[in-house]
Amino acid sequence: MIELPDVLVLGAGGSLGEAWMTGVLGGLGLDFTRCEYFVGTSAGAVVAATLAAGRPPRPVAGAPGDELALVGEAEATAPDDADRSRIAGALGTIGRGARRVGTAAATPFAPAVLAAAKPAGRLARAAVLRAAKRPERTLPRLHDHVEGLGARFDGRLRVSAVDRASGRRVMFGSPNAPAAAVADAVLASCAVPWVFAPVEIDGREYVDGGVWSPTNLDAAPAGRGARVLCLMPTAGAARRYRAGTLAAAGAEALALRARGADVQAVSPDAPTIEAFGSSLLDPRNRKAVAAAGFAQGRRLAAAGHSSAETPNP
Repeated sequence: MIELPDVLVLGAGGSLGEAWMTGVLGGLGLDFTRCEYFVGTSAGAVVAATLAAGRPPRPVAGAPGDELALVGEAEATAPDDADRSRIAGALGTIGRGARRVGTAAATPFAPAVLAAAKPAGRLARAAVLRAAKRPERTLPRLHDHVEGLGARFDGRLRVSAVDRASGRRVMFGSPNAPAAAVADAVLASCAVPWVFAPVEIDGREYVDGGVWSPTNLDAAPAGRGARVLCLMPTAGAARRYRAGTLAAAGAEALALRARGADVQAVSPDAPTIEAFGSSLLDPRNRKAVAAAGFAQGRRLAAAGHSSAETPNP
């Protein structure tokens, strides 16, 4: 039987990544609101804030057992066809810009490796972010949704974002992090560069936490004996994104294991990857992905803890 983790880490992954994570958590059948800590990145930040507010995934009344009510906004922040085309182009632009300044500067679906955490990497990332076109689009409905959840930074919740000017990662909710409302921090963690406007908090601008890492697993507040469970939606994306996610998560898991933590990670399985379709940003597949995630969670619960993956570099 899978035990409740001390730390739940929820990665980036767009609308469908959010649906999959919600499904898996529901299928595992545990009360994840009781976790000691939550670490959320981008879409994972929405799910983490939901759980921190005491709202677990739950089945739809009267629906088949594997169909879930999705935690989050459903279509409230989902891009339409024109937006999806623009996002695809933006992600390519970010990648080209990163290569010009000599680093894999990353996006929510092409995350930086740990080497980019070094000073030169941060400077290169900041240069790419500053060179980015400043979009005007914001996510007010997402802000209102998260604000309505009632989550607070009470020591349990960590939300990743990247300081646009310095290229540094900030984990809102952690000790010594800038003060922020949960809704503002989650909005910053979801602010995909080139697509959504940076979010200003206390005079500084922040963008998507996936610019640093797809999971920010190494930021989990976990010491000796702590159990850490990480869900990695982008490990089920296209091959190049899967490779980057597994490499980053593997290196970050090593850092946690050096502290004595027990780290397990779960990637989307084959039925989920098929349900994803061609884009993690396509909301039309949310129900199918949530159902696939729920079924995967049930299988993991039945198989036991050993069925979870262990990320390796």
